[in-house]
Amino acid sequence: MNTHLEARQLRWHAAARHIVRDVSLHVGHGEMVGLLGPNGSGKSTLLRMIYRTLQPSCGSVHVNGRDVWHSAARDNARAMAVLAQEHGGEFELRVRDVVLMGRTPHQTAWARDSTEDFRIVAQALQRVDASGLSERMFSTLSGGEKQRVLMARALAQQAPLLILDEPTNHLDVRHQFELMNLIRSLGLTALAALHELPLAAHYCDRLYLLKDGALAAQGTPAEVLTPEIIADVYGVHALVHTSPLTGKPVIEFLPDAVR
Repeated sequence: MNTHLEARQLRWHAAARHIVRDVSLHVGHGEMVGLLGPNGSGKSTLLRMIYRTLQPSCGSVHVNGRDVWHSAARDNARAMAVLAQEHGGEFELRVRDVVLMGRTPHQTAWARDSTEDFRIVAQALQRVDASGLSERMFSTLSGGEKQRVLMARALAQQAPLLILDEPTNHLDVRHQFELMNLIRSLGLTALAALHELPLAAHYCDRLYLLKDGALAAQGTPAEVLTPEIIADVYGVHALVHTSPLTGKPVIEFLPDAVR
């Protein structure tokens, strides 16, 4: 099945203020699409409506043609794995058991974890360079280690669609690149909210850029990440040129020219 996501005219407001205003987006099969915008632009709120933790005031979300708000939670979990910014507090569990939680949508009620479940968990931890953390308590990990473990949990879910809210948060440069390379290598359909414009420029097929809860731009990285758009949305001046090695946009920020 070709996995695809379509969100139509999503809107959410609080205290008479529109946080997300009539945003539509789509992610085609095998695409990695970036969701960009300054702090407070509505990225996380939009993602929470997509992965069904925040009821939209208006609009709909479809995965493979099925409305997620009219589908069973288990069906959604089999179709969509989520790496959210908030992970529900500190787990008093071993890392291996946290990652095993990703296998729940594939298990029947009261089923015990199988040999196959443990194999998938070990593989997921290895993919995020966290095998050595398996027996550690999750609560003792650093922020970057926790992020990698939660990514392993999402991988263990084996869903064809990944929703990622700041997946590189807390990660050092090496692990940022490793994680983004991993996501691309899996060939999954992915929508990722990102802060780092250079990462978005290098790894994403297409981008959606939010400003004050509404779409300010959409298109390829070269179409969206122009000096004019960056200045308008982020209030920062930048030089953008094309890498002779990758053919992708390279962004050079000019910190002394902040307006």
